[in-house]
Amino acid sequence: TQAARTRLRVKLPAHTAPSGASNRDRSGLPEGFNPAVMPAARKPLGAVMPPATGCQAKSVTVGRARLGKAQQYGRFERSRSSCAAVIRTRFQGPHQRRIGLTGGIATGKSTVGQLLAGRFGLKVLDADLYARGALAPGSPAARAVLARYGEPVAAKAGGAIDRAALGRIVFAEPLERRWLEQLVHPLVRQCFESELGRLAHEPVVVLMVPLLFEAGLESLCSEVWLVTCRPEMQLQRLIGRDGLPEPEARARIAAQWPLARKQSLADRLINNDGDPEALEQQLAAALALNP
Repeated sequence: TQAARTRLRVKLPAHTAPSGASNRDRSGLPEGFNPAVMPAARKPLGAVMPPATGCQAKSVTVGRARLGKAQQYGRFERSRSSCAAVIRTRFQGPHQRRIGLTGGIATGKSTVGQLLAGRFGLKVLDADLYARGALAPGSPAARAVLARYGEPVAAKAGGAIDRAALGRIVFAEPLERRWLEQLVHPLVRQCFESELGRLAHEPVVVLMVPLLFEAGLESLCSEVWLVTCRPEMQLQRLIGRDGLPEPEARARIAAQWPLARKQSLADRLINNDGDPEALEQQLAAALALNP
């Protein structure tokens, strides 16, 4: 069914990090970044894309309790489709702890990321920054977006993307959101791999990724922290932050995986219901635990 098609996982290819990337250019991307090949042809807005099949379907966790000791850092998952069970491994580097920081929209991931960087002195890599860089004016991804949607998403500045207009399109059209994710997620992954190579000497690195599970980026992490809050607080934060009417805010929340589903995949929950002192205490306790 059409509803089933929109729930399919986009499988992203792994990319080799470019060597020697030690700085970022003005686009926000690491120096030497080599973007993936853009789609060769434009599909009309609303075009039906072929459904993914087999192991591309999203899967559900069976549970850590049923894992053997050798699978301590993995996830044994049974697909909702008919494909065989697969193991989703985690990063297991002996000298670096990589914390994947994720959560629902407007649950407070950025607040947690700022605390981890400012209060605890950790290196925090931001997927949103990389996504913005991937869509910088004149970039291959920006040209692909403009070729697909045209004037409605073109900002006044030459070659720039009106991100608000683009957001209205992709949150209203699941197939268009999937197309954009297929375009941007591989580029974001390249940025992470490049920066992780540069920061290989750091004992702890935080990867702040709103769509960590949806993009399959948890394989870059040794553990995953999920930032949560009460649903009514999430809604009010989103309305206040982005100035959205309530129906549109609810639609954007519904476009992501439910927090309950992400909770089953996360290693630690960080409650962000609004008490800054309690939030900081949770982070200190989580960092004190052995990964």
